[in-house]
Amino acid sequence: MQNFLDPAILFFVFGVLAGFARSNLEIPQAISRFLSLYLLMALGLKGGFALNKSGLTPEVAISLGTAILLAVVIPLIGYALLRRVVSGFDAAAVAATYGSVSAVTFITATQYLDNNGQPFGAHMAAAMALMESPAIIMAVLFANMLRRERAAANPSGQHATTPLGKILHESFTDGAQLLLLGAMLVGIITGDAGKTVMAPFSVDLFKGMLSFFLLDMGLMAARNMHELRGKSPWLVAYGIAGPITHASLALGFCILFGIPAGDGALLMVLAASASYIAVPAVLRFALPEANPGLYFGLSLGLTFPLNILFGIPVYVAVAQAVLGGN
Repeated sequence: MQNFLDPAILFFVFGVLAGFARSNLEIPQAISRFLSLYLLMALGLKGGFALNKSGLTPEVAISLGTAILLAVVIPLIGYALLRRVVSGFDAAAVAATYGSVSAVTFITATQYLDNNGQPFGAHMAAAMALMESPAIIMAVLFANMLRRERAAANPSGQHATTPLGKILHESFTDGAQLLLLGAMLVGIITGDAGKTVMAPFSVDLFKGMLSFFLLDMGLMAARNMHELRGKSPWLVAYGIAGPITHASLALGFCILFGIPAGDGALLMVLAASASYIAVPAVLRFALPEANPGLYFGLSLGLTFPLNILFGIPVYVAVAQAVLGGN
């Protein structure tokens, strides 16, 4: 219940209700893009300032390594399951969407942890950045494999594969991801002096900017839920059960590797989230055979609101109960 008393979450709920009411309330796309970049920059700075103090410890390395492991395992599992209910290309696209991460879900989770006094490593911002690209790369590999199979079955048709090098370039030079890493580097270099100078920008304004952005996300989520109409019940079930399974997998790795509760909660949130910005933008070019309404509607219309409203408090509570002693 406490989560619903948070102003940022209430603005998200308000946005969903306004979207369902078909209000003409709208955040201009340029402003929405600015808010997204601001949040990533502020998060990167916060992570950099903390890393300036802590350095690259074994604990940091274990958390980052676990993040990369999750980013590989989740799309593999998702693709194997989804091929049974949708086409191979749609399975690859949805698996990539759920194998990658949602920055806004992660940022909202960090605010929730702060509000509840649960410490976590600021290096987890780097974990989020590392989890962005592996799923995209694997989706392209899946798609190219499917195209080769199709070409073998129909040699006379045109079945151009997507150059992996181009996708790698787009994945690792994505503007939002570069800004996050660049801000983190600035924070590492400037340390406490930079933290003091940037506090009015990256700390004082953060909550208000997050609330404004979640209002926009609420509007978008409500307006994309219609994409779920007529979809396979198994696919909709994956949009609900998949994130829970992925979070459980992350919890298992945290127990295995002795990751503390705060970092474990964020790994669970990252594993449970699904990308609705970076991955769909790349997939429109890399997997034109897949249906964008399928993976975009599922991630933004179903999984994102469920995580924001209910998932984050549950993942944090479970992490605290299970990993509290780590």
